[in-house]
Amino acid sequence: MKNITSKRNLTEFEIEILPHKSSLRSFALKLTGDEEDADDLLQDTLLKAFRFFDSFEKGTNSKAWIFRIMKNSFINDYRKNVKQPNKVDYEDVQNFYENIKASEVKVQHLQEDAFSSVLDDNITNAIASLPSDFQTIIILSDLEGYTYEEIADFVNIPIGTVRSRLHRARKMMYSKLYSYARKRGYVQEEVLN
Repeated sequence: MKNITSKRNLTEFEIEILPHKSSLRSFALKLTGDEEDADDLLQDTLLKAFRFFDSFEKGTNSKAWIFRIMKNSFINDYRKNVKQPNKVDYEDVQNFYENIKASEVKVQHLQEDAFSSVLDDNITNAIASLPSDFQTIIILSDLEGYTYEEIADFVNIPIGTVRSRLHRARKMMYSKLYSYARKRGYVQEEVLN
């Protein structure tokens, strides 16, 4: 009997959750800023979602449910990593110069290539410097293009809070990027009479 239930859960999981995999991957990449970390976060999210799929209420918004799991996983991992000091594998450092090839030095990181045409380092750094609640809202709204209602479901907060946080996040971005925008001609100098 347990085997039949497992197969049914797997089929329902594939129908409800897996269609959102590419959106989840994109969100994970924006949260982590790294291809490998994004893949790890996606895998962790899918494993947690499958393990707790019995608690998912059929007929509710599965996309919001899985995005909430990802956001919570990211926040929990971030908190855990902040509390732990960075660890360095001495053997990796020792063998670095022996194993590296000249062509590998010239190749840029895949993420840098992917985002260089879309986001300047100043913009990426400004987004990364926002508090996580504001960062999540601005990524989902301005980069991913989700509606206020969808974001409210994903983050599990009222729509009014989404609007408020988005407004505050945009004001923070404005102050962080004003001189950058002026240098690039996006902001005109006011002429005083």
